[in-house]
Amino acid sequence: MNRRKFLSLASAGIAAAASSVSVRAASADAAKGHPEAVGVLHDSTLCIGCRSCEAACQSVNSAILPKPENYRVPEKPFYDRSVLAAKRQTDFQRFTVVNRYAVDGRRPVHRKFQCNHCVEPACASACFVKALYKTPGGPVLYRSELCVGCRYCMVACPFFVPAYDYDNAWNPLIYKCTMCAPRVADGQLPGCVSRCPEQALIFGKRSELIKIAQARIKESPEKYVQHIYGEHEVGGTCWLYLSPVPHNILDQPEVGDVSPSRLTSGILETAGMAAGILSVLLGAACFVSRRRGNDAVNECGGGTETGAARDTGGETHKEASEDNKEGGQ
Repeated sequence: MNRRKFLSLASAGIAAAASSVSVRAASADAAKGHPEAVGVLHDSTLCIGCRSCEAACQSVNSAILPKPENYRVPEKPFYDRSVLAAKRQTDFQRFTVVNRYAVDGRRPVHRKFQCNHCVEPACASACFVKALYKTPGGPVLYRSELCVGCRYCMVACPFFVPAYDYDNAWNPLIYKCTMCAPRVADGQLPGCVSRCPEQALIFGKRSELIKIAQARIKESPEKYVQHIYGEHEVGGTCWLYLSPVPHNILDQPEVGDVSPSRLTSGILETAGMAAGILSVLLGAACFVSRRRGNDAVNECGGGTETGAARDTGGETHKEASEDNKEGGQ
């Protein structure tokens, strides 16, 4: 390694350490949310559990969902509400489900479940190939051509949303709600919102949905829990919820207000700085080691001897060979 290579390596290490500092700043900016991000407000006081949203979702996404012959469990007709007797989870066959919750002293409460499209999605922060990514418009989308099947997104998601197609041995992919991004880009409503007969789902800018939710709580405080789920959870989500009962009763986890990417930004910064410093130290050690090795060779008369020394060494070796030959005779 010459001096130029060492300086190049040192500069790269310092750059790596410096770039890690931007991780926290980028995370802080993202936590504010994009001003034009859209989302959906789900009002559980209006939801009747008709499953029309499930039917619409299945219809809209039929082109990207696995084919019916790959389904492990046959799906009952969407008008059949008997499925509400058991709690269900989204999977690679369906992007959304509605669950029913029995609450003492009141009629059952229904809650729609799908990807919440976090402002700072944990799934995207855990995806080292960027197969999952957050769009400025709101949806968290998936690029199957980049996915390596590590399933880190499944572990990272606090809502247990990303689903893996274990039935496909040749090309297993991750599946989840896309907020009907192609339809939204074309000026249409997400499929589930377009088919809700009770207006339990409202689509719009996230900032406006928060105002609508706040107004409903203010106008009917006896009707709602004084909390908009998703306004602050994990740094904010683009799906927001109003409920007549505490949200944890509806299986909505108490995840805190700090996004996972913010929790890991300090670790990423430390790791980046450590990697940069380590590369500089290793480069310096390599440079010093090679330099000492060259000095040792020079002191022993090898490696850098002059042409005359090499000639002398050659003659000495030749004389020694002739002496050995005469001794043998």
